[in-house]
Amino acid sequence: MIIYFGFTVAGDRSSLPDARRIVQWLESRGHQVLTRHLVSEDARAQDRLLSPQEVYERDMQWLDAAEIFIAEVSGSSFGLGFETGYVLGSSNRKVILLHRSSAAERISLLITGNIHPHCAVFGYQNVEEVEEYLSTRLA
Repeated sequence: MIIYFGFTVAGDRSSLPDARRIVQWLESRGHQVLTRHLVSEDARAQDRLLSPQEVYERDMQWLDAAEIFIAEVSGSSFGLGFETGYVLGSSNRKVILLHRSSAAERISLLITGNIHPHCAVFGYQNVEEVEEYLSTRLA
């Protein structure tokens, strides 16, 4: 499956170890993660090598090419909200929004309260829970 994995570049990246492990887990099961660079330590520096317009065009192409949008939103950002809204508003593709349960109070209610029929929101305590959840959702 071709996956666009959303993760903040400019926001709170404290859940980076979780996001990195999720991407590795997805790839270990044969999925192609278009945005794997987002879980690199230098993701912001990598994106800054391109103009803002180039980042926008690249990411929009990736969003359109992906079969599913999965995002770790514990460090919620404007970009993640934009990507979520774009996918839900422009397609019938599935969206899965993952967040640490402990971060729920800091995340926009538009994310944690999302009841769109193509969107699933999952709060987790540990990455093993995410792996189990994704195993059933991606089967």
